[in-house]
Amino acid sequence: MQVLFATAELSPVARVGGLAEAASGLVRALRQAGVALNVVMPDYGDVVLHNETVRDVAVPEWVGQCRVRVGQHPSAGQLTLVDVPGMQRPHPYVDETGDGWPDNDRRFMAFSAVVAALVERDTPDVVHLNDWHTAASLGMMTDRPPTVLTIHTLGYQGVTGPEWMENLPVGRENFEWYGDTNPLAGAVNLADRLIAVSPNYAAEIVQPENGMGLHQRLLARGDHLIGIRNGIDDGTWNPALDPHIPSRFSLLDMSGRDQCRAELRARAEWPSDTTPVIGVVSRLVDQKGIDLLLEAVRFLPSMSARLLVLGAGDAHVASQLRAAADATPSHVWFHDGYDEELAHWIFAGSDLFAMPSRFEPCGLAQMQAMAYGSIPVVTEVGGLVDTVLDADRFRTTGTGFTTAVDVPALVDGLHRAVRAWRHGTRRKSIQRRGMEIDWSWAGPAARHIELYRELLATS
Repeated sequence: MQVLFATAELSPVARVGGLAEAASGLVRALRQAGVALNVVMPDYGDVVLHNETVRDVAVPEWVGQCRVRVGQHPSAGQLTLVDVPGMQRPHPYVDETGDGWPDNDRRFMAFSAVVAALVERDTPDVVHLNDWHTAASLGMMTDRPPTVLTIHTLGYQGVTGPEWMENLPVGRENFEWYGDTNPLAGAVNLADRLIAVSPNYAAEIVQPENGMGLHQRLLARGDHLIGIRNGIDDGTWNPALDPHIPSRFSLLDMSGRDQCRAELRARAEWPSDTTPVIGVVSRLVDQKGIDLLLEAVRFLPSMSARLLVLGAGDAHVASQLRAAADATPSHVWFHDGYDEELAHWIFAGSDLFAMPSRFEPCGLAQMQAMAYGSIPVVTEVGGLVDTVLDADRFRTTGTGFTTAVDVPALVDGLHRAVRAWRHGTRRKSIQRRGMEIDWSWAGPAARHIELYRELLATS
């Protein structure tokens, strides 16, 4: 089976958020299962490929000069990298101030045009698109094989000016959006199958309050919209194999976790005592609810807990976290920016892990936390519902604690988690349940292959 897999991000080549991790994990699992994948992504620059060749691709004149490189990446495997005018930038989407590049519409419309040209030239059995960056390609393929669109988030749809409609000759009317052009809206109508990245997210996005304007289109697709939970890369996120953490450990021998716990506290200049540490690894954006967590900071002393945050994103949120850490260094520690090693340390050494998201299509961090024995405290949204069972409601199967999306509920959830953590037997039971679950991509990848086969059987 030949599958063209198009994505704007793929870890570690280009990584901004969960899309990169989800794409790389699924790609690796599909390849291990024997699927022949042509992974197509933008060439943002400075990516070295081994055994590189340059391919000729016939693209519309408006795209401008196009260069397509194919070769082997040391960790991501074979890649097809697409360079179009303006694509090579230090950040895929935003400038140094955090504002989106003003030509993002042109950059990703041109990328989509190259994806469509590669599809028409190579005729794969299935085309798998991801998010809005690739969605417009469905308006440019005149002879389309079976297509799948994964919706990692509806929060970004690529809405742009009406002039782009002229470059979408196939099903143009599907992309019209209140006088503008909406790539994701068009692809929702045109893709043969839609995948939301968790079953609960698939149920949420057909509701007016969660569909971000697309709920009616999504509802109209009926059972052509399905939810498949993301997985985590168990080669990268495995405490028994992890080269980043101070000491490796597993369910059979958890002693290494105590060393990770001590080293994490030493890094924050905290004593290695019985005070539980709540870890956070997150983008600092409104979606992630870090402002809710900041409101809960004043309750940390009363619940005898500490908060350790690793994050990058909104400068205002970062400044608030720095202020909290400066004001109460005995209870709050903040690292501004993403640090791969520190992320692993936090999962391996934190006692609890907080994800107060306002919406969360799937979420990976809560699964990573459970794999490392850090007990999650999450809001009851999206994929967090599919992956974390509240241990107070499900006494024998619970894997963490869930709350509503508000400050009082979050504080209550943290209190409940701290109390459970202080009860040694209960803590170990909750940890064990989370660590025993197979969070890998093996199951989700098998479901993707099943979907590909269903499409091929009916095409």
